[in-house]
Amino acid sequence: MADLRSLEVFYWTATLCSFRQAAERLNTTQPAVSQRIAALEEGFGVKLFERRARSVCLTAKGRDLLVYAERFLRLRTEMMAAIASPGTMRGVLRLGVAETIVHTWLMRFIEAMSQTYPGVTVDISVDISPNMREALLARDLDLAFMVGPITMPSLVNLPLCSYSLAWIAAPQLDVGPGEVALADLMRFPIITYPKNTTPYVQLRDLLARSNLPPPRLHSNASLSTIVRMTLEGIGICVIPPAIVRREIESGQLRVLSTQVHLPDIGFTATYANAPDCGLAAPAARLACAVASGTSHG
Repeated sequence: MADLRSLEVFYWTATLCSFRQAAERLNTTQPAVSQRIAALEEGFGVKLFERRARSVCLTAKGRDLLVYAERFLRLRTEMMAAIASPGTMRGVLRLGVAETIVHTWLMRFIEAMSQTYPGVTVDISVDISPNMREALLARDLDLAFMVGPITMPSLVNLPLCSYSLAWIAAPQLDVGPGEVALADLMRFPIITYPKNTTPYVQLRDLLARSNLPPPRLHSNASLSTIVRMTLEGIGICVIPPAIVRREIESGQLRVLSTQVHLPDIGFTATYANAPDCGLAAPAARLACAVASGTSHG
């Protein structure tokens, strides 16, 4: 008969189309995965996978079994959420994080995870949201705090927080007093998020519609570098003020008064809509609790 562990091995092999990737996902060996699948095929008396050179695909009977395997795994996840104490949970949470979150409330989340799930290790990757989306779809990440939502049925999005964008400069930059027009802003280099992110695209489109000469628009994947460049008076940055709150309070940077506004950046806790989402769902809910009250309009 098929035990739950064998069904879990079968599910991940079917999902990833690979014995090797399933073994990596389950922290076991490829021969162990092959043995589990062979035992299932022998027990059911049917072939579940078609073997190919570098991958596997489900047979008709394999597709039938996948429906039942998903039911079993989803029920196990529901049972653990309803019955198990958080302190008994074990494992590794592979977490992707946008750098904006790193500079605001990530440390509070890590502390909350340590207190609530002491047996769980959090493996953090800091990246831009488009890359994290691909990593979630490839099952290389369990959970991501990213610009969202991502409207795909294979992903679950929980709203986390939102941040307004502002034009920020060092006091020594001769921007001028009072309300600053877009033409005056564009006299200086403008520094912001990387090119393939939503804030950059929105800013680029805004500047393109202005009918003004093309700006010097510098993109950077490191918020720390953006802040340093702004502190040095190299240009005006377009980022959330929450990231540089201390620098603003100390007078090292100032938020410019302008009628040129951009949409807020909304962040979500996003994870795979899978029957065996494991730690991702409760960690996402904990992140929502930590992030509440951190939004800045």
